[in-house]
Amino acid sequence: MTPSRRSFLMGAAALSAAVATPEMARAAAALDAAASADWALATRDVEADLPRQTMRLIHGRAPVGLEGTLYRNGPAKFRRPGGSATHWFDGDGMMRAFRIDDGRATLQARFADTPKRRNETELAAVVTPGFGSKGDARARIGSNDDANAANTAVMVAGDQIWALWEAGSPLAMNPSDLSTAGFVTLRDDLKGMPFQPHPRYASDGSIWNVGVAGRRAVIWRLNPDRSLNDAQIVDLPRASYMHDFTATDRHIILVLQPWVFETRAMPVIAGLAWRPETGTQVLVLDKDDLSKRRLYDLPAFFHFHLGDAWAERDGTIRFDVAASGDPRFAVDGARVLVEGHGVVPGDPARLALITLRPDGRADMAHSAVVGEFPKADPRRAGRQRSLTAHTSGETRGRPLPTGLAVQDWDSGRSHAFEFGVHQVVEEAVFVPKPGATAERDAWLVGPSVNLRAGRTELHVFDVARIEDGPVATWQADTALPAGFHGVWAG
Repeated sequence: MTPSRRSFLMGAAALSAAVATPEMARAAAALDAAASADWALATRDVEADLPRQTMRLIHGRAPVGLEGTLYRNGPAKFRRPGGSATHWFDGDGMMRAFRIDDGRATLQARFADTPKRRNETELAAVVTPGFGSKGDARARIGSNDDANAANTAVMVAGDQIWALWEAGSPLAMNPSDLSTAGFVTLRDDLKGMPFQPHPRYASDGSIWNVGVAGRRAVIWRLNPDRSLNDAQIVDLPRASYMHDFTATDRHIILVLQPWVFETRAMPVIAGLAWRPETGTQVLVLDKDDLSKRRLYDLPAFFHFHLGDAWAERDGTIRFDVAASGDPRFAVDGARVLVEGHGVVPGDPARLALITLRPDGRADMAHSAVVGEFPKADPRRAGRQRSLTAHTSGETRGRPLPTGLAVQDWDSGRSHAFEFGVHQVVEEAVFVPKPGATAERDAWLVGPSVNLRAGRTELHVFDVARIEDGPVATWQADTALPAGFHGVWAG
């Protein structure tokens, strides 16, 4: 396993060689500009942890039976006097806990205590190379986890929650007070291997995940108690950028887009090239025997996020994707968001349904529905379903959602609620109603940043009547920046 492990770990020399002297004037400009754009609150800096505070109910009433915590993760510190992050994906991770109990809601937030954050706090400068930020020679990099921002997603792991990041280990945190326990090593010889931010849950309680580096991937399988069951290395047809994967009850599905690693460079986007002429490949692996594989071809598209997959009786596999034409947002749009000025390039992602047939044919049915952050009923993970919840309302030049919607793939209809441009709407998760089994018998729970009020809000929607708007909304006394992904612990 040692050569494989080394292939997954970022070399300290390569990272240290990516040197850029911080420019004080540019850092000061970034600090000033961030406060001027209409989306400024969505990418603002948080200077300290947020103690638990009571949120005020400003609309509706809390649904009976909704009890639990929405944990969410996302970047919350980008700018420092001696140099700033230049990309949305590179800010320090902050864990949020929205707790709903007896009809009341509270909000707490705490930074992940990482080596990256400690080093940059000491230096008063962002120096760590990342997805789109170059960094400089003052970065202390000996392994992946020295660069780990722990800023992307979260999963519940027994009596812990894990903050997840694309290129390194999970970071264990205490679900009660959000304090940091430390990086998780699932097996000594796999220390530091990537454990990506979108694990998939099987009906037997097991958890599957991937970690990708170049043309190799590690396929993780965890037991229901989150201990390691197995980890295997598989070869990939190409070295694609991969933020997400999907799975049925029987298959792992890796979508290999034509945004490929051609050089080893920092930041990550510097080593990637968009090659649409090569198309998109979809690799299907058998969970029981990862050597059994099928490869499908599709036209080129770019994506971050996939929906849950399912297999039909004849072996046909279907899943949805938030697809766009190219990676311009990943390269330039996320930079514009942090800089606080400029025009965000490209068109927003639209939902599409991919079909993989037993005879080797594949097709992709595009919709006109603008959508990102697709989420499905957790009761149907890996099994046939019809509904996808997603954010909506993005437009060219303003790549931040303003609404929520539910796409019904059986009927082809979309049901949506639009807040308006004064709200930045974040990912919402399905929360099944107690004792219910139907797909529509669920709530959607998710936050937004109210730009007009300067406050973070928490909303609850009824999946069956999403167009009616929230059934309950709570408002905090402050605004946290927009996060990425979350999970419900009921």
